[in-house]
Amino acid sequence: MTSELPAEMLRKTADPSGMCATTEELTPLKEIIGQERATKALKFGLEIKQPGFNIYASGLPGTGRKTAVKSFLEELATTKPIPSDWCYVNNFQNPYEPKAIELPSGRGLEFQSDIKSFIEETRRLLPKAFESEDYALKREAVVGAIEEERKILLTKLNERALKEGFVLRSTQIGVFIVPLIRGQPLTDQQLIALPKETRNEIEKKRMKLQSELRSAMRQLAGLQKKVTEEIQKLNQEVATYVIGHRVDTLIEKYKEFSEVEIYLEEVKSDILEKLLKFIQEPKAPKVPFPAPWLEDLPFRKYEVNVIVDNSHLQGAPVVLELNPTHQHLLGRIEKEAQFGVLTTDFTMIRGGSLHQANGGYLVLPAEDLIRNLFSYDALKRALTNECIDMEEAGERLGFITTKGLKPQSIPLNVKVILIGNPTLYRQLYLLDMDFKEHFKVKADFDTSVDRTDENMRKYASFVCTFCKKEKLKHLDGSGLARIIEYGSRLAQDQQKLSTLFGEVADIIREANFYALQDNAKYITSDHVRKVIDEKVHRSNLIQEKIREMIERGVILIDTEGEAVGQVNGLSVMSLGDFMFGAPSRVTASTGIGREGIIDIQREAKMAGPIHTKGVMILSGYLADKYAKDKPLSLSARLVFEQSYGMVEGDSASSTELYAILSALSEVPIKQGLAVTGSINQKGEVQAIGGVNEKIEGFFEVCKAKGLTEEQGVLIPHSNVQNLMLKEEVVEAVREGKFHIYAVKTIDEGIEILTGMKAGSRRSDGTFEENSVSQKVDEKLKAMAEKLKEFPEFIIEKKA
Repeated sequence: MTSELPAEMLRKTADPSGMCATTEELTPLKEIIGQERATKALKFGLEIKQPGFNIYASGLPGTGRKTAVKSFLEELATTKPIPSDWCYVNNFQNPYEPKAIELPSGRGLEFQSDIKSFIEETRRLLPKAFESEDYALKREAVVGAIEEERKILLTKLNERALKEGFVLRSTQIGVFIVPLIRGQPLTDQQLIALPKETRNEIEKKRMKLQSELRSAMRQLAGLQKKVTEEIQKLNQEVATYVIGHRVDTLIEKYKEFSEVEIYLEEVKSDILEKLLKFIQEPKAPKVPFPAPWLEDLPFRKYEVNVIVDNSHLQGAPVVLELNPTHQHLLGRIEKEAQFGVLTTDFTMIRGGSLHQANGGYLVLPAEDLIRNLFSYDALKRALTNECIDMEEAGERLGFITTKGLKPQSIPLNVKVILIGNPTLYRQLYLLDMDFKEHFKVKADFDTSVDRTDENMRKYASFVCTFCKKEKLKHLDGSGLARIIEYGSRLAQDQQKLSTLFGEVADIIREANFYALQDNAKYITSDHVRKVIDEKVHRSNLIQEKIREMIERGVILIDTEGEAVGQVNGLSVMSLGDFMFGAPSRVTASTGIGREGIIDIQREAKMAGPIHTKGVMILSGYLADKYAKDKPLSLSARLVFEQSYGMVEGDSASSTELYAILSALSEVPIKQGLAVTGSINQKGEVQAIGGVNEKIEGFFEVCKAKGLTEEQGVLIPHSNVQNLMLKEEVVEAVREGKFHIYAVKTIDEGIEILTGMKAGSRRSDGTFEENSVSQKVDEKLKAMAEKLKEFPEFIIEKKA
């Protein structure tokens, strides 16, 4: 029974007549195509309120992860309340620990403006109040009254001194008592010249006056302190009169917020305590360059630093942080150089993405988050503690020991969505015990969707949306049909469409370029075909070099004739951006022995474990089919000729088995045919990957060496649904120049390759006459008998 495939089964085409005239007439797409599982998980993860149910959006780049997440969040965020603004203000008790203040949305900037206006007005009004005539009169009255008391005290003390024959003399270092003789003060020399009795008498009187003087000086000091206190009290009263009602107005305005009320009282107290800064003329800074900012430096501590302003939002914030460094995530404390010294204060605190997304949603690329030092640990710590602690990474590690700011923590309520690939998800889930506690929801994005009429309409709507978004030319029906066919080729499945929209979008962009060159109104199938051809041409240099070496006989590949124990295998090579198929000659040699099947690639350590497994399955097949009545006395060697790199995968296991069967039966194999497919121990041919690339690769070689109408490829029957071959190959099959065979078993394949029937086992245990199986069985029997002539090969059984 022939298993050759007709041309119609090699590529599932899209009928342009069944498409729209142009994508311009379509309605733009407002949903994600074919990601019901992921969208359901997203909805669940975004709606659940309990902690730990953050989301990991898993999928390959270009599958619409970011678009889906952004679309869902933007729609959901509008239904959520707008979160609070957050400000940092000075802590007057401990400036190294700034205080955080929470205010309703929009009130943060308002509060900042109110405090700024209050301080500016205070700086303007206080000096005027202390320069007023009213203040001068009150101050003069306070000072004058006390000064009068001082004068009376000094007068009484001086009269007492004169009465005792002394006079008080004031100097810069204090008040001294000087003796008088006949109304004239004595000098030290004159005092020494006096008789001893007179000096002693003067000294006694002076000691007595000295005691009275000390008492009087204490009274004078008390009066001076009283002056200072009265002036300070007056200043406080004047300043309170100037700013008191303004502070009270602000307190009344923000009476709902106790933290603001406490802060305003602290500001008032600090202003009253630091009045001189407000009423004195600022001194010119002694610096060699103009520095007007120095005048405002003492007043910076009264500023309000708004680190989160949500006044512009219409719902919960949605923050997409594409560069999640530690500083971008948790914020930073900036520093500025002042005269060669780095300084900082609470006004230089800057919020990060967590601050901006607080009360809403934060979207992060998982790979970039892991790649940035400290970021992932900092995020987990914030989610665990449910607050944002702002500190430098070096400080947490103990590398920085200098004293710095430690801002008050801000409570955190955020839903985090990581966007990454499936491999990274598995690694994090298995290796990080915290990951599964913080990211309990996985939204898995598929790489393909069923090729139904509904999904094809959505595909067309996607194209319409993309063209409008990027202002590209729209596609006509033929161009759209070609894009849908390309989607199936990307998916490697006739019944699927790829959801790798990034690659589809690139095709449309390039097609638009060629349409512009042609001055075409719409993008047509010719433009899309040219894009695909040019895309291949830019990357297939290595493929062409290999094909050239085959054509020139450097790499030995036969595409005509017959040979025993030699089959054309097919493999796929990947260059990163391009995959292509290339034929490899697989040969088998057999002889008498006990070694079984020896894989030369494995012996040379040039084969991977999957390939080794495939070769070992061959022994199972041979034993199951031919060793039921005799020992398998075989030594067979398999090799990929002219292969100088690692061989991996089991897709050549059927090829290797055909080579062994041919070598044992001595029946030649048609060299115009190439083979791909893995097998199991029962001889069933199993599906493989890269079937389109493998067929096209061998077709290119046959075309280069000349098509004979006898060439073709054997593929697993289960891979027929994956066929989306180039039109050139389909047309060659339609014209009978090339052939594609789909086989389910090794028996079907060997019949096509040799032209001889495979042969089934009869009731008496023998195989059909003149069949490949009969010849193989007879050869194995002869080998078993021959082996008996060589005792050194016989393994004796131990008792």
